[in-house]
Amino acid sequence: MKNIATNKQSDQVLLQQFVQLCLAQHEALVDLDTRRYNKLFDQMTAVIDELKSRDGDQRRLLTNLYSHANAQVRLKAAINTLAHDREQAMQVLQQIVDRKEKPQLPYAWGMLDAIKEGRYVPE
Repeated sequence: MKNIATNKQSDQVLLQQFVQLCLAQHEALVDLDTRRYNKLFDQMTAVIDELKSRDGDQRRLLTNLYSHANAQVRLKAAINTLAHDREQAMQVLQQIVDRKEKPQLPYAWGMLDAIKEGRYVPE
């Protein structure tokens, strides 16, 4: 996926890019391609940071992705909205665990565990 100047994009374009990055991450996880996943993670961080920096912290737009068909999209949307909608985001993570959706299952379980134990505090 080509890098774009995130600060010049609309919220909707950033949301679409977030979904594309998640779908590419899913493929990288299935292929066990850690190098590609890490590169995509860095690109996603840029999108998330841009949404966070916008007036009113626009990461809340990611809550619209809680019902997306792809578990990676839901996982990343939930993780990145824990500060805005903790209860709903945790339900999304729990749903991934309950459905045993792979390869996202261990990531969702680990995040729920970290939150419950206080090792992760959303910001």
